[in-house]
Amino acid sequence: MANVPTLVGDFAEENSNRALRFRHAIALIDAANADDPNKTPDRGQMRPTELVYGERMSMTLDRLYPSASELLALAARAQHICRWTVSRSSYPEGRVGYLRWRTDLKKQHAEQTATILDTSGYDSAEIARVQSLIRKENLKTDAEAQALEDVACVVFLEHYFADFSEKHDTDKILAILRKTWRKMSETGRQGALALEFPPEVGALIEQALAED
Repeated sequence: MANVPTLVGDFAEENSNRALRFRHAIALIDAANADDPNKTPDRGQMRPTELVYGERMSMTLDRLYPSASELLALAARAQHICRWTVSRSSYPEGRVGYLRWRTDLKKQHAEQTATILDTSGYDSAEIARVQSLIRKENLKTDAEAQALEDVACVVFLEHYFADFSEKHDTDKILAILRKTWRKMSETGRQGALALEFPPEVGALIEQALAED
């Protein structure tokens, strides 16, 4: 039994090191997003848009998936890292241009996150896993990729849908709502249903789901 204290000490040190590298990576992700020139109202302040988005992703992940892995938590925080640097306006109008933009965004997010994770002490397998999650690969078979999709959908509905609904016609709004609903697992749907919406927004959601 003489080696038990050493084993306990090694385990505690390993956990401490993991916590430190996680905090370091989150701090670097937030620092990158803090450079966003776009601002979003948040808790009475105007704050960098993608910094706010990353924080909302983390809070929603904690709410929907409180036992989420460290790597999933990193992918959630980095989901939109430096998104403003890949402008939609630099791509052609229409669906083809939109899809190219989204593909390039995922690639950029994954590459920039990989650099941060490498700096923070993550190994190549861990980095590859986070990149795969950010790219939302294997949604049909990867539970963590689906969890990340759930979180993104709930964040959209909770924080961005009301503003979106004011800028588009009813048919497009209903189509987006149905598409969002189909993307979510039962966990995501229950999280969405637990949200409180203004009456006019809630009515649109009810209409979309009734017609789906």
